[in-house]
Amino acid sequence: MEEGRARMGLASSGQNLPAPEAAAAEQSFTASRWTKGNFLFPTRIVVSPLRVSRVKKHFVGSTDESISISQVASVKISTGFFWSEIVIESTGGTDPITSHGHRKADALRIRDLVEGFQAARR
Repeated sequence: MEEGRARMGLASSGQNLPAPEAAAAEQSFTASRWTKGNFLFPTRIVVSPLRVSRVKKHFVGSTDESISISQVASVKISTGFFWSEIVIESTGGTDPITSHGHRKADALRIRDLVEGFQAARR
């Protein structure tokens, strides 16, 4: 059982989570299927050391919006009773990346990863 957990990237209860710069190349966070617009094809937020992306699949193809880590101006989290909404704004004046239906822990982890990757680039 422990061998399977090691391959899946799950930390055992005694281990600390890795620092953002030591984390895997990218981490993906999927919205809940119980939220509006996410039933068939839930939205994914992918955070890597280079960019933050919002991937929304469709019946044919997908839509991918991304902002470079160095261009992220702010990460706003609005929490509701069950789900959180994440708004990632850029310094370039383009439309922000918005995604709803994420767990609060996932939203906080996205913010921490973005801030950690930004700090590592400085």
